[in-house]
Amino acid sequence: MEQKFNNFNNNSYDDNSYEAAIKKLCGLQSNSTYLKLATKNNSQTSDTYKLLDTIKYLVRSGITLEKLDTLSVIHVAGTKGKGSTCAYTEAILREHGFKTGFFSSPHLISARERIRLNGQPISEMHFTQNFWKIYKKLEDTREYESDMPAYFNFLTVLMFNVFLDEHVDVAIIEVGIGGLYDCTNIVRNPVCVGITSLGLDHTSLLGNSLEDIAYQKSGIFKSETIAFSVPQLPQAMYILEKRAIEKNCKLHIVPTFDEYKWENISPTLQITNKVQQQNASLAIQMAIEWIQSKTDKISNVLHNSINNNICCKYKESSQIIVSMDKVAIGLSCCKWPGRMQVLKSSIGDFFLDGAHTIESIKCCISWFNDISNKNRGKKFLIFNTSGNRDPIRLLILLKSLYFHKVYFVPNFAGIKSLDDEVNCSLIDEQKIKCEMNSKIWGTNSMIANSVFEVLQDIKNNSEQNQIFEKNQILVTGSLHLIGTVLTILDPNLTMNTQF
Repeated sequence: MEQKFNNFNNNSYDDNSYEAAIKKLCGLQSNSTYLKLATKNNSQTSDTYKLLDTIKYLVRSGITLEKLDTLSVIHVAGTKGKGSTCAYTEAILREHGFKTGFFSSPHLISARERIRLNGQPISEMHFTQNFWKIYKKLEDTREYESDMPAYFNFLTVLMFNVFLDEHVDVAIIEVGIGGLYDCTNIVRNPVCVGITSLGLDHTSLLGNSLEDIAYQKSGIFKSETIAFSVPQLPQAMYILEKRAIEKNCKLHIVPTFDEYKWENISPTLQITNKVQQQNASLAIQMAIEWIQSKTDKISNVLHNSINNNICCKYKESSQIIVSMDKVAIGLSCCKWPGRMQVLKSSIGDFFLDGAHTIESIKCCISWFNDISNKNRGKKFLIFNTSGNRDPIRLLILLKSLYFHKVYFVPNFAGIKSLDDEVNCSLIDEQKIKCEMNSKIWGTNSMIANSVFEVLQDIKNNSEQNQIFEKNQILVTGSLHLIGTVLTILDPNLTMNTQF
């Protein structure tokens, strides 16, 4: 164990900067590489080893499972809306005065976004110091040369270290892929878990049916834990209910958003979309359940659903009181860029939604229609897909929006940035996919080399036509594409742009 492998990295610690940390992180096996390898060799054995590896690396970083048990966790899996649900949950608990940790994926612009303290990505200095501390520990204890965690695995270990060091009151953790064999599923005693809307995604890893998907997602169920789920299709719900019984886990279905009774403040004007409302209801239930676990007695029952499957409980003690006004403020003030986001710019209104499944594209189209039909400007589409997803069915659905022009572009900003250096290595592969997508779409489509090129083209056309009605620009198909667009429009994720 003490043997060193100096040839593993000749420049190991000459440069302990943030930039060097990001490059080192990207040098670990990426998520896309993992997906390709896992698709070729999809076995339960390798999945089990992935979990065991996470535990091994966690222990080598200095954290035992017993120490991990001291972290108070809300764990969330699902196909759609995991990040939004976690963001809502975090905002509600932070509004109640708790110190929060929030782990999400993927990031839009910076890897630091994945690890948040009190709603904010950890600083470059905080990330850099913790990165090199843990990287050094793991490298020094290698048993063989390549004995290092992959990208997501490393960030999971880093996240647990940061949250424990910072003594957060609660850690809201979004599952990466699936649930049962996800790196985050080494958590043994979450306070509660949540399942967002289920659909077919990552089928090469998780299975080709909704039942298979539900089985994998319900892998985060733990004995004597409360689980909440949004309403699901019958075949998925059957599996969730069966797995809950097997795991001795109490499963509740969240109420509809309009069943909540608000006090002086209501978030209904800010959360109008049905999908967002469903995610918000799940977040409310998990947040109240978490607060409930920290208090001594039930003092009031806010709401019982019609079928008595679920009750929204309101607990208080001498120290903690759940306030529906604070719940409303948390929901209303929650900012989660790239998901049903509208960003107003000088060249038009951007509608950003990282939809990449059939179900999520349908929701995206419905949202875009509802919110954009008030304007009569020209409609543009910027599109790309990541991984091995089949774009044909997504593009067929998007045809119904009758775009003036469609841009197919790699996830490459085309401006000087750290992330673009990494994305550049994938540009040739993505351009082939863009050419294929353009052929599928047909007329009025254009293949671009970078997002900057696309934005300049829209800007030039706008200036030439001297339009008085705002362009409506939908960006969808991949969260990575959303992040690339925001690298130019809003690099600090302020939810505003000067472009």
